[in-house]
Amino acid sequence: MKTDYMFTSESVTEGHPDKLCDQISDAIVDRFLSKDPYARVRAECAVSSAIIFIATRFASTTKVDFAHVARKVIKRIGYDQPEFNAKSCSVLTSPKALPIEKDWQFNEKEVSEEEIDKIAAKNQVTVFGFACNQTPQLMPLPIALAHRISAQLAGIRRDKILPYLMPDGKVQIGVVYRKRQPLRIHSVTITANQKKAKKPSLKRLRQDILDAVVNPVFENEPVRPNSKTVINVNPDGPYQGGPVHHSGLTGRKNAIDTYGEYSRHSGKALSGKDPVRIDRVGAYAARYAAKNIVAAGLADECEVMLSYSLGKTHPVSLYVQTFGTGKIPDLDIKDMLIRNFEFRLAGILKQFNLRYLPSEHPDGFYQKLAAYGHFGRQDLELPWERTDKMEKLASE
Repeated sequence: MKTDYMFTSESVTEGHPDKLCDQISDAIVDRFLSKDPYARVRAECAVSSAIIFIATRFASTTKVDFAHVARKVIKRIGYDQPEFNAKSCSVLTSPKALPIEKDWQFNEKEVSEEEIDKIAAKNQVTVFGFACNQTPQLMPLPIALAHRISAQLAGIRRDKILPYLMPDGKVQIGVVYRKRQPLRIHSVTITANQKKAKKPSLKRLRQDILDAVVNPVFENEPVRPNSKTVINVNPDGPYQGGPVHHSGLTGRKNAIDTYGEYSRHSGKALSGKDPVRIDRVGAYAARYAAKNIVAAGLADECEVMLSYSLGKTHPVSLYVQTFGTGKIPDLDIKDMLIRNFEFRLAGILKQFNLRYLPSEHPDGFYQKLAAYGHFGRQDLELPWERTDKMEKLASE
């Protein structure tokens, strides 16, 4: 196993077309669940030029105006140009109402252990959870920094600090590792979309981005750019972004949503699905387990793999890997996870309160996850980010 290497992760702003679609899809999930926690919903979104296409399959008594939800997301993100804005863009919908299944009308807050053990997964998937001690939020440093810079880039646009920016933007962070720990920042690449391609000049844009984005983000970081760090701003010249120039689709940014490719992730999209989908909530449960293992000091890195099969309540396989950093054997950590963590679908719903979170957050819950990652978020209170089992694990 390599211990010395350079690794790069990517993030994008909420105005990226793929992320726009993720947020619309999750906003639809939020709208259903805020009124009906037992709603089943699958929402897919595609955007191209000035057209939004939304395909939904749902089982609920709640009525949702999909076009209205999409327009609210577009307006919030900040697309208000003549070519693409919330008022004039075309929104095409393809809704399909499904019969309500009584099997999913259970209240997980009241179900017994015996009942939880009878509620099986209805999808097959392999999901991964990962944690490492590179950052306070126990995430790989490249993706953690990439998300912070993307969020900063979006923030200075919304706050009109750099009012000439458009909502679309992309970031890459390269980190040099020694003995599997971050040593220095190899490169920072930021691609910003301007309202006018050559205004301001590239020289002015670069200085503005350094002053308003790069320097504030790295100000208190232990690993910061130095004289060897390559900083690129729009290295290919003016960037034409947004739905007018690039299409978008729900679920195309799995690496950005998870661990920036530093760890494995499922090929399944996380956005646009209600919490009964095990391919979404299983990933949350796996992260929760891996994070508590690292927080307990049992490993410097931990990857948890869960595989689910149709009709089965428990994962058909559970695999733990600590990449040689474990303080005890990986098989012993696996046994600890089996004893201390809940990996059954209904048990995950109950532990994390996943079907009720949208009603507790009137401004949306799942749609906030659809940009800047589902894991390691320090701006949100996420149940799968808690480290409330670390003391018990350490004592074992």
